[in-house]
Amino acid sequence: MSKSLSEVNATVSVTTGGKWRRVLAFFGPAYLVSVGYMDPGNWATDLAGGAQFGYTLIWVLLMSNLMALLLQSLAARMGIVTGLDLAQASREIYPRYVNLGLYVLAEIAIAACDLAEVIGMAIGLNLLFGLPLIWGVCITVLDTFLLLFLLNKGMRKMEAFIICLVVIIGVSFVCEMLIVKPVLGEVVKGFMPSALNGSALYIAIGIIGATVMPHNLYLHSALVQTRKFGKDKIGLAKAIKYNTIDSAIALNLAFFVNAAILILAATAFFGMGKEVVENIQIKDAHLLLENMFGYAAPALFAIALIAAGQSSTVTGTLAGQIIMEGYLNLRLRPWLRRMLTRVLAIIPAVLVISIAGEDAVEDLLILSQVILSMQLGFAMIPLIHVVSDKMRMGTFVIPIWVKILAWLSTVVILGLNIQLVIEKMKDLIAAYPNSIWIVIPGLVMLGGLLLYILLSPLWKKFTTRSRGVPHGDAKPLTNLSIPSYKHIAVTVDFSDMDRLTIEHALVQGGKHAQYLLIHVVETAGARILGNEIFDFETQKDTQNLQQYSEDLLKLGYQCAFEVGYGSPTRIIPGIISSNKADFLVMGAHGHSGLKDVIFGETVDSVRHQVKVPVLIVKR
Repeated sequence: MSKSLSEVNATVSVTTGGKWRRVLAFFGPAYLVSVGYMDPGNWATDLAGGAQFGYTLIWVLLMSNLMALLLQSLAARMGIVTGLDLAQASREIYPRYVNLGLYVLAEIAIAACDLAEVIGMAIGLNLLFGLPLIWGVCITVLDTFLLLFLLNKGMRKMEAFIICLVVIIGVSFVCEMLIVKPVLGEVVKGFMPSALNGSALYIAIGIIGATVMPHNLYLHSALVQTRKFGKDKIGLAKAIKYNTIDSAIALNLAFFVNAAILILAATAFFGMGKEVVENIQIKDAHLLLENMFGYAAPALFAIALIAAGQSSTVTGTLAGQIIMEGYLNLRLRPWLRRMLTRVLAIIPAVLVISIAGEDAVEDLLILSQVILSMQLGFAMIPLIHVVSDKMRMGTFVIPIWVKILAWLSTVVILGLNIQLVIEKMKDLIAAYPNSIWIVIPGLVMLGGLLLYILLSPLWKKFTTRSRGVPHGDAKPLTNLSIPSYKHIAVTVDFSDMDRLTIEHALVQGGKHAQYLLIHVVETAGARILGNEIFDFETQKDTQNLQQYSEDLLKLGYQCAFEVGYGSPTRIIPGIISSNKADFLVMGAHGHSGLKDVIFGETVDSVRHQVKVPVLIVKR
């Protein structure tokens, strides 16, 4: 199991520079997490709450924020102490088939989250520039390359970019407050808890479901590991302390943004009539703001929406990478992971807009929040089990009062979200009666999985997998046997690398091994005709292979050669298998990044397909 976010793991030092510089070095991960608490999905619930019930639901936002702060601080604590992210920890606790189910649910949640970002950003572009929603959705695929750029620039640059977007959102809403001028006395009253029933309860559930995001727990547990801190008791205590402060500041900023959206809606739309407020959407809010306060207010509203969508989509992709690597120990290239996530989000958005029109987009946005709600318990429960386990956490295990608060928060959040899901399922069955044969079995399976991850750690120790470091414990190096290779394959491409590649191959087997030189002709004709092609390039390549073979035979080595036709990533593994080679030596082409996409990734693809040791030679 590799380290979480291995490309940026422990890359930010917190032990160099002056005191304040060392303290500030801890700050950053929570700001990346906080954008999930102000994404377009939150906008929909906050607007509905403010428009329908005025300032009376601000206390629900505050309660949600306090619960989120507790859960995020627990995720940070777990990542710091155990060195595992939440997906890796779950992989150690539960058996493989359970983790597969948790992985699938987490991936669905990531796609739903990305769907909200896609729709939100498309709406923002539409409001600001008049761009049709379907074009805005398609344009969002381009931010795939933004993530690659930020990752290459390092963790601090990515954090700075996200913080800038958060500042844009915050400044936009400060200006909005100055324009709409809310009644401060009424705002203060909104912090007093009030009875929830009917529509108010439904909106409150939506606010909580949109506020506490499951992917943020995975993300935070990994991001805290980007800091290079001491692993002794003092170093861990300091890391926990400063990351908790970081979380408190960042999530309170997120609370300000959500409260500002609700206050904006309450000030501008509350009391306008039941027909208006119950059907208000993001686009309607923008239009009403323009009618009431001029162009400045709606322009700031749209800018903030675009910034929220863009920042959330970057962090959502990182969470997807963490989940895939943690649960499956499978690592895709960042651009491929990003493209896959974005395509899964774009397809339903494009289909809905094409079939049902732009007015159906808001329903899709709400659906994405329901999906997130369904996955929330599957992230919270394993987290609390881990941080409550003294064997894993040692002296940093959470005290009993924190454990009670954590489980109480889980019961409240899970109970309200289950209620939200049941309400939505009732609506679905009422509209489509035949869907009951899919909905009911699905809910039963999800309920069974939820009960399993809740109860199984209570009746057995965490013995599913070895604990400690992700790679396991060192094994004694006694009675070592040195492998001897008899059939060594060598790929050549008639470049300057060939000499170095062949020299490394000869070192492995000496004059007792048999060597097989491999070259693949990749011309269009070779891909179509295969070994029936005998054009000039094929003839020249065959002559070159023959020359290499004759030179090695003169030096006393046993050598043969074989020409392949078509794609090297497909042909080379086949030649290795048919010739029963027991070792492969390949020369690296020496380029990476965009050139990999253009010129191919032969070495990386081949080494995953062959079942023999591979030596990659670089200059």
